[in-house]
Amino acid sequence: MPVEAPLYPVNLVVAGRRCLVVGGGRVAAQKATELAACGAEVHVVAPRIDAGTAAVDGVVCHTRTYEAGEVSGYRLAIAATDDPAVNRQVFLDGEAAGVWVNSADDPANCAFTLPSRVRRGDLLVTFSTGGRSPALATWLRRRFSEEIGPEYLTLMDLLAEERARLRREGVPTEGLDWQGALDSGMLELVREGRLAEAKERLQACLSSSSD
Repeated sequence: MPVEAPLYPVNLVVAGRRCLVVGGGRVAAQKATELAACGAEVHVVAPRIDAGTAAVDGVVCHTRTYEAGEVSGYRLAIAATDDPAVNRQVFLDGEAAGVWVNSADDPANCAFTLPSRVRRGDLLVTFSTGGRSPALATWLRRRFSEEIGPEYLTLMDLLAEERARLRREGVPTEGLDWQGALDSGMLELVREGRLAEAKERLQACLSSSSD
């Protein structure tokens, strides 16, 4: 069942925040691991919990059933059990408490959805179909996962360093021709290891756009 309303894209800062995962299987383990990797304080609740989940740094396991209303003690929750009634209860409790809840592969019980994604350091690219075709989102992730290599991180570093330099010098960075610089062949120079030339081209494009 797809999500009918348009989705508002957002990247959440979960570091240091309490997040709940209800479920102890493979999918729950994946969600808990991803949250922990982003610095969240993750609590997993389920009668049986995958052994690998308990070994993840930042994850606290509670081997018991979900208690009605307990989602209110968290900023974010994910329901990933094989019991639709439990997933529904977590969602309804979240709605009552103002807590954002995602139910794995169940858009009807979601306050937010999780897109397919490619992560390369600080570079994050996501793909979403609003629940209409998870297969397409996954296919796009696989396709672009092969395309987006380490050279994109190097390119991002060059752009970030130049932006920081300009801001230190009091130069406004809005309105400069960053897109023209990116279209100028910088990525190809980075791939060839010609970083100095890539930096020079970037500075030339930005300088000409500020004249």
